[in-house]
Amino acid sequence: MRLHLVLAGIVTGVYAQELYISTTGFTARPQCTAPPATPSYRFDEFYYSQSETVRYATSIPSPTTTHTFAPGYDEALEIWGTSLLTTTWGNWLPNQTVITATDTDDKYGQAAWSSQWQAASLVNYTSVGLYTTTVSPTPIPSSELVLPPRDYFSPTDCYNFPEDFLFGVAASAAQIEGAIALEGRAPTNQEKLISDDSPKNYVTNENYFLYKQDIQRLAAMGVKYYSFSIPWTRILPFTVPGSPINEEGIKHYNDLINYILDAGMQPVVTLLHFDSPLYFLRDSNQSATPDIGYSNGGYWHPEFVDSFVNYGKILFTHFGDRVPVWHTFNEPLLYAFNFTGIYNVVKAHAELYHYYHEVLGGKGKVGFKLNNNFGVPKNPENTTDIDAADRFNEMQLGGFGNPLCLGEQYPESLLKTLPGAEPLTDEELVYFANTTDFFGIDPYTATVVSPPPGGIEACSRQNMSTNALYPYCVTQETTNIYGWNIGYRSHSYVYITPTYLRSYLNYVYKTFHKPVLIGEFGFPVHDESSRDLTDQLFDSPRSTYYLSYLSETLKAIWEDGVHVAGAFAWSFMDNWEFGDYESQFGIQVVNRTSQERFFKKSFFDMVDFVGARKGLGYSR
Repeated sequence: MRLHLVLAGIVTGVYAQELYISTTGFTARPQCTAPPATPSYRFDEFYYSQSETVRYATSIPSPTTTHTFAPGYDEALEIWGTSLLTTTWGNWLPNQTVITATDTDDKYGQAAWSSQWQAASLVNYTSVGLYTTTVSPTPIPSSELVLPPRDYFSPTDCYNFPEDFLFGVAASAAQIEGAIALEGRAPTNQEKLISDDSPKNYVTNENYFLYKQDIQRLAAMGVKYYSFSIPWTRILPFTVPGSPINEEGIKHYNDLINYILDAGMQPVVTLLHFDSPLYFLRDSNQSATPDIGYSNGGYWHPEFVDSFVNYGKILFTHFGDRVPVWHTFNEPLLYAFNFTGIYNVVKAHAELYHYYHEVLGGKGKVGFKLNNNFGVPKNPENTTDIDAADRFNEMQLGGFGNPLCLGEQYPESLLKTLPGAEPLTDEELVYFANTTDFFGIDPYTATVVSPPPGGIEACSRQNMSTNALYPYCVTQETTNIYGWNIGYRSHSYVYITPTYLRSYLNYVYKTFHKPVLIGEFGFPVHDESSRDLTDQLFDSPRSTYYLSYLSETLKAIWEDGVHVAGAFAWSFMDNWEFGDYESQFGIQVVNRTSQERFFKKSFFDMVDFVGARKGLGYSR
């Protein structure tokens, strides 16, 4: 599909950017009236003035009503028409190399569970956290809720968020929970993907035991929605259908969800956030070069679809009555590995969508969220640059959006590039069509796109081993046509690119015709982790990021007619960024020794911005 350029505005032209409009002169200020011809100077008595106003964060009120989104457990189980075996296992302790259990004849017993960890062969698994049981919360003192000084320049828009706009914060289990081998959890790919000399996910933020305090802190700041993931192997340590459910895992997430509701908040749950069961990788070549994405999530495995659908049904059955919003997959392209992985994700998602709405009669929302640093043409007046941007975006989004939103075939770019790619059948297109309630994106930043040396066609006939640009086969840059960075740079790949976000929201909504949910967005301030605590807390660049992105979201809603369903800040605290603690995306600092949390300025600024614009979703 060709997206035509409209230089006069952003509403109809996805790639229209004021950056490329040729003009001279200074910035116009139509809102300003003419000043007096000359100032009037005078001597007055000097006195010190109070420049600080004490204001406090507005906490979430206690709930007054209860909403039910799906049948309760007993009714859901009856609808499903199956029985569920539940059991418990023990803990795999540091340096435990000998299996002491005697139930070796039970393929799902303690010995079998322990052998999974023994086979995983963890590197330097000697770290244990401070806690081994759930910690009782303490009230958040008012002294921690005093708003920081405002930045001098702040948004001056007059738009409000729609009343049903979902504003919240997000995190994922692998990055905050810790307790990886406790209370029955089995190994995941995250214990093995990270290099041996990088920080591991063994402890992270100990949220598994500190979740009550973390929820209290979010509620005290006025956060309405909390998005988190549930590890597959904490619910089903043996992964496959027919294997027993971990009773301790079910109890933990029941308690977590109920505690969120008791705090006046709402849960948003992701089924799979990169932490696939190691089961799917145990017989594969984990060093094999992927055809697409950067890691092997095991989605290509022949048992993956049935196993994932079974896992999703278990979560819907146990928690569906209290969870209003579900993500089946987080950024699946990154771990798809090959074309089969993409197909399996599409098929598994569609099956769960049909089950939730048509079998259970669920009234909540089921969708997915995708990665894509939005590709913008280096020169939006150049047709070849536009073609390259179209290819980049459709390859990242169209493999899932075309069938699941529109009931349309995979993009030609995927079918003609990835080995083994096969078009969907007519029956599959009908079954997959309209099986998502929203289109989730994680729009951290943008990337400038142009054709590669030698052209797209030549590159697409190669592979990742012979051409580093394969399979997208475009040149990606972070500078514009005039040599400027596309925005203020962070500690990692993120640049502050709010106007590109507005283009991105237009692209997604007008291409795939579904409400757009910003599942994650965030900014790791450069070198933040090395600074003193007070300097980490005063994170004005992150405030600029969040407020500018939210301002452009409002413009997309009111000026462009884009249905943006909500936005979730990543992350609600500094966490384990897959082998890295220095790239801090959090809106809270975490002391890695004491596990104490501290609110950052950006947290206050963002909540205040949304609250002032009536976008906290209290009406839901």
